[in-house]
Order: sequence, then C-alpha cells, then structure tokens
Amino acid sequence: MYPSTVVLPMKAELTNKGFEDLSTPEKVLTALKRSGTTLLIIDSVCGCAAKAARPGVLLSVQAPEKKPDYLTTTFAGYDIDAVKTAREHLAPFPPSSPSIALFKDGELVHFLERHHIEGRSAEMIADNLEQAYKEYC
Repeated sequence: MYPSTVVLPMKAELTNKGFEDLSTPEKVLTALKRSGTTLLIIDSVCGCAAKAARPGVLLSVQAPEKKPDYLTTTFAGYDIDAVKTAREHLAPFPPSSPSIALFKDGELVHFLERHHIEGRSAEMIADNLEQAYKEYC
C-alpha cells in the first residue's frame, strides 16, 4: 500500500475539483448503482496517471454540454478494497491502473484501460471521453 503522503496530494487533484472519493467498497457500490451516468477513474501513482489520465479527465468535464452526472475516483494501491470492488464491475476487462470507466444506470458503457492512456496526451484522453459523453450522457 502506498503511503498517504504520496497518495493524498494526487487524490486532491480530483477531489478538489468535485470528484467523489470512493475509498470503501460500500461507497463504490452506492456510486455504481446510481441512475444516470457515473464517471470513475481508478487512479494510480504512475506517470501516465499524472501526465494523461487525471488531466484528461479534468479537461473532459470542464466545457462539454454533455457530461456525467457523477464524478468519482478511487486509488489503486491505496483504496485496496474499494478498487477490488470497482474492478468486479469492469468485466470483462482485466485489472488496469489507471483506468477510466463510464457507467450508465449501473452498466459499464465505455472503458479506457491503461494501454489506452499510456503515450497519449491529456487532450486525447479528454477527446475520447467527450465522445463517450455525447453518446451516453
């Protein structure tokens, strides 16, 4: 498990912008059962999370007319049980950190695995997500 001194500033990048911190399995289950659309980022300490995933997610919700009803995050290597619960709802995809999921009425409708994030810019991630918002939100 990563130390709080490392993780909490990274979490704050999202939670300070309105993302709900899903730090327990119960919070994950409640969030994923909601009606409407829920964006979930499984965050990570890796460079692609810092360079592309977090900034891309933040860009994606700044301006579009359509965006998810709920913004949520949990942290791999820190929120151990919460991430395990979230991953149970990401089948058939294997565990991936970082990753970004969009749920509609509790159903997974769009998913970016780590290999979709690595080597891509924050703008590319945002564009991908904005297209999904247009379709599902």
